[in-house]
This record gives sequence, structure tokens and C-alpha cells, in this order.
Amino acid sequence: MPVLSVDNLSVSFGENKVLDKISFMINEGDKIAFIGNNGAGKSTLFKTIKGTQRPDDGKVIYHGNTIVGFLSQSMEEQDLNSNTLKPQVLIEAEASKMELEHEISVCTDEDRLKTLMADYSSVTAKYEALGGYDYDHRIMEALSGLGLSGIDERSDLSTLSGGEKMRVCLARLIVERPDVLLLDEPTNHLDIDAVEWLEDFLSSYGGAVFVISHDRHFIDRIANRVIELDNGRITEYRGNYEAYRIQKKEFLKSQTATVENLKRELEHQLDVKQTMLSHRNISGYHQREKMVDKLEKILQAEIDKLPGGKNSMSFTPVPVERTGADDKLLLAVKDVSKNFDDGPMIFSHISFELKAGEKIFLCGPNGCGKSTLLTMLLGRQGGFDGTVFISKAASVGYMEQFVPFDDETASCLDELLSRSDLSMTAARSMLARFGFRGEDVHKRIEVLSGGERSRLYLCCLLEENPDILFLDEPTNHLDIESREILEDALSGYSGAIVCVSHDRFFIDKCADRILGFMNGTAELFDKYQYYRKAVVSSKSVPAAPSAETKPAEEKTSRMTEGKAASINRAKDRKESARRRERMRFLESEIERLEKEQADLEATFTSGAGAEEYKKYADNAALIESMYEEYSSLEEE
Repeated sequence: MPVLSVDNLSVSFGENKVLDKISFMINEGDKIAFIGNNGAGKSTLFKTIKGTQRPDDGKVIYHGNTIVGFLSQSMEEQDLNSNTLKPQVLIEAEASKMELEHEISVCTDEDRLKTLMADYSSVTAKYEALGGYDYDHRIMEALSGLGLSGIDERSDLSTLSGGEKMRVCLARLIVERPDVLLLDEPTNHLDIDAVEWLEDFLSSYGGAVFVISHDRHFIDRIANRVIELDNGRITEYRGNYEAYRIQKKEFLKSQTATVENLKRELEHQLDVKQTMLSHRNISGYHQREKMVDKLEKILQAEIDKLPGGKNSMSFTPVPVERTGADDKLLLAVKDVSKNFDDGPMIFSHISFELKAGEKIFLCGPNGCGKSTLLTMLLGRQGGFDGTVFISKAASVGYMEQFVPFDDETASCLDELLSRSDLSMTAARSMLARFGFRGEDVHKRIEVLSGGERSRLYLCCLLEENPDILFLDEPTNHLDIESREILEDALSGYSGAIVCVSHDRFFIDKCADRILGFMNGTAELFDKYQYYRKAVVSSKSVPAAPSAETKPAEEKTSRMTEGKAASINRAKDRKESARRRERMRFLESEIERLEKEQADLEATFTSGAGAEEYKKYADNAALIESMYEEYSSLEEE
């Protein structure tokens, strides 16, 4: 039974048609994953369904009394003004209920009492419908599942980080239990425990779920339908992500064959048309001309069904021959422990080895020390117990969550040329493989979105081809297509990789071994699923003795302690300064762009042209990406 219908919906920003006459239905109990490249228009559709974006054509139909709940990526669009865990409508119903209870308790007039009791019956029915009687229990359960067990109704929500506020909004939304949940990237601020809890909750949710996500494992767990948006049009697939991949592969194979057959037929008809002209068969010529025109339209319509997207990454890695034995030891970590400023131990007694060509992924919950260990292995952080050895002959490359560039005013092309020996033509070709085509290669780094910065940095890093590649959440700003091409690149990469990631699909495809964090330490596993089973088992087993009960180990590093600490502090200060500078720039740019948007909106009612609409669309996409990057920086 349908609860919501999208009928022939179109939305354009200037000449850019984001949604092109799309139609589909959401049925009761549907679990739909909405996928597509970054910037394709997925969030625009959600805003149109919710009513905050007006369509150019078509309509959204709510069947019956359908209630839709919406979780946006942008914190600015969330309602936390009341600084309370309860929604405003529930607060008002609770206040009315308490006020009536007081009036009833002191009322002595029988007629007035009957009126009050009737009002009270109506208010309590509304309060019950809103879930008021068990709301506190359910919100605490949801917050705990999402990793926020320390928050209650007395907490000051204004002091929470951006990621924590987003999780509060998600908890409030799922507890309200609307008929349709619209979730825009709900796993962005969740660690693996919270993601698995959300997967279980949504799988058993009685209402419909319509979710935008790049997390393919998440889609596999919850979806029974997949809708893909490409070039303004949608294609529907039955089943989860794995089923979608199989169906799409078959569709592409069949569609490509159809296009090739039509091309051959068109070429044949063009030859026939030319032959008739040369033989002065004018009537036959005109007949063939009509047939050719019709074939060209049919061919273009079939070509349009094939996926496009100018910003996706596309390349085939060529493995580079490396000298030395395949089992050459590149990195050795022995009994390493770390704490900050004599505080509690972050992790303790970690030991493992990395050999040439091996790919080890660091996995664990937020705050367990994955990124800290990564920076220690790079020599960027000292003050630890134990020993870290890195081969002197090994070259190293590093990509962190916030990718820094020395010159933010440089163009993408200049940056790649300065970090490689590529010719101008080869550099343009390499950038095109990472989604930078045409004039995009001349974009300045400071105006790039978070995803564009990641793609440019990866492009430069893979061209440098280090022996050990250190990666910290490299898929964070990439869409599904780009993630899969990155996976192919890293799977074929001839060097060793040490990578922090929470993307389970990415981990399963690329990792040789997992360094899994749990109970204050980490150990190696052959597969990610073995690590997760160990985590579940460990929750029912007492934790291992803390490092404080063991003999203190001699502090060592690859430099003298004084020199290492001095250098590391300087590097930390430099990185922090870069982040702060970038955040200040983003704040000022967002403020400027939002003012510009307001000015543009004022022209829409007085004959604005295509240029103004295009500028508005470009600004909207840029603002969204800046908010996303600012949120990531704020989390760090």
C-alpha cells in the first residue's frame, strides 16, 4: 500500500536539470536506498519531498495522513532550538496535560469538571499517540544505541559537538516513528557499534525508510529496493546492494549491446541513403532520411539510459615493479602503548609487522586510537612506550582526514605538476581520471569541496607511488562509484598500505589483514568479520588487566625523546593552525555565499535569467560541501 508518491517531478537550477520527470512510489514498510554520484540531486529530492524545495513541475503526494520525518546532512536544518531531547509538539502536549490535571484536581463545579475531563481525554489521546508515556525510555535506548549514553533530559545540548548533535537529531527522529523516514547519510557521524545498532533498528522498523547512503554494507543490511539517480533520471532495482550490482551489470551489458546494434544499423542506413542519392532515387532517399532521423533519436534515447557523471573517478592502475623480496619487512611495531599527559591509557601493548605489498587496515570504534597510532607510525607523534621500526629505504605517503595543501591558491593542475614529472598532457589526463575535466583543472584548491580535495590529494599521492601508503578514512568524501574505482586502484597497488577505515565494503575488498581495536589494545585478524565476532564475544568477558599493572617499558622512538617531542609539537601546532585557518575561511565563505543566495532569491520574482539560477545552484552545492567539510574539521 503506497504511503507517498512522486509524480513526474522535475527540478532545475538554471540550465542544470537535477531531477527530470521522475516518478516512483514508497510503499508501507519499504526500505529504499537512494544512491548516485555526489551532486546528482539526491538531497534536492529529499528537500522537495519534505516541502523545503519547490519543484518546477510534477508533485509529491502524501497518501492519507502520512507523516514524514527528515534527517538532513546540514546541522542548520535540524531543530535543536529548544535545547531538549523532546520535540516541541510533545512538550506542548505534556504541558497541556499537566495543566488540565491541576485544574481537575482543584475543580469543584460539576459541569466545568465534565468539560475538563473531555478536554483531558482528548489531550491524553494525543499525548499517547505521540508516544509520550514511554518517550523517555525509548529516547534513552536510542541514544545509547547511537553511542550517546551519557546524555539525558538535563543535558545542555548546545555544548555537544556537531556529530553528537546530529546523533541526537537522529535519535529524536526514530523515536517519533513517522510513517516515512527520510535519512540523508545517517551513518556519517556513527562508529561501527552505532551503525550496526541502526541497521538492526531500521531493518525491523514498521514504517518506510528512504535513505541516502554511500555505505554499501549498510545498504546490504537494510534495503529491499535501490533507486539510482543519474543525469536527472532514476532507475529502480529490487533487493539490496549486492542484488543491485548484479542487476546493473546485466543491464549495462544488455544496454551496451543495444546501443552498438543501433549504431551499426544507423551506419547501414546512412550508407543506403547515400547510395540512393547517388542513384538519383529521390523518393527513396527522402524515405531513408526519415528513417535515419528516427534511428538517431532512438539511439540517443538508448545512450541516455547508460550511466554518466563527469565527476566520477576512472582509471586502471598499472602495478609498478619494486625491488627487493616480496616478504621484505617494512614496518615493525613492538609492545607499543600510548596515553596523553599522564591520563588514562588510550591503547597498550600493540605489536604487529608489515611486509612489502601487504595491506593492513586499522578498525575499531571512535576514540580507540586508530588515527593516533597511524601518526605514531609516521613519526609525527612521540611520547609512547614500545618500539616502532620503519625501513630506512622505504618511501612513505600519507593522506589524513583533512588533506592539507601547501598552497591553497594553486590550481589542481599546478599542484599535480609540482608533485610529479608528468607532462602537461599527461597531468590533464591523470586529473580527468579523478573527475577533473575541462576548466575544472584550473580550479583553485581553496574553493574545492571536501570530496574534490580528497580526489586531488589521492591523484597526487598515487602518482608519487610510495612503498608504504598511510591512509586515514580515504573514502569519507567519495560517492559509491568513486569508492569502487579507488578500491580497484588500491587492490592493484604494488606497495604496502596501512589504512584506517570504517567502510566495511572497502575493508573486505582491499584488506589482507585487520588490526582490530578492543579492550584497550589491538590484535591481528584475517578477516573483518572475525574481528567483529571477537568484539561481540569480548563484551561478555571481563577486560584484560590495564597497562598500569604491568612493568613499565622503556620509552623509545626513532629519535631522541627531546628532539622528537620538539618536532612533533611543532608539526602538531602547524596542522592545528592549518585546520583553524581553513575553518575560518569556510565560515567567512559560507556567510558570504548565504548572503549572495538571499540576494539571488530576491531576483527570482522579478524576472531572473538562467545565469542567476545557475549561480544559485552552484552556490547551493558549494555551501553544502563547505558545511560537510566544516563538520569534519569540527569533529577533529
